[in-house]
Amino acid sequence: MVLLRDGRTLIGYLRSVDQFANLVLHRTIERIHVGKEYGDIPRGVFIVRGENVVLLGEIDKDKEKNLPLSEVSVDDILDAQRREQELKQDQERRMNKALKDRGLSYIPDLGHDDMF
Repeated sequence: MVLLRDGRTLIGYLRSVDQFANLVLHRTIERIHVGKEYGDIPRGVFIVRGENVVLLGEIDKDKEKNLPLSEVSVDDILDAQRREQELKQDQERRMNKALKDRGLSYIPDLGHDDMF
């Protein structure tokens, strides 16, 4: 399992790694989580630059089976992800407006900043 800086989760067989943490994954799927549901999008062979890797780990199949998550279709999970993102954007807009009305400035979350 690989967690990327942009928030994506990739699951696949690690075929190669180098001194810069560049990875080659085989039979890769992109797993999207929304609440207690998830969907898998097949991606095949996936090459990841090391600077984009946040976490690299091994998955225990027995523990994964016992998780209270349900698998849904790709279309359903993409719709749920879109709704979740729209809700977050709406909440951020409302917070920005409320702070602006009170004379405060809003600094957006820099958690997913690509500058380093």
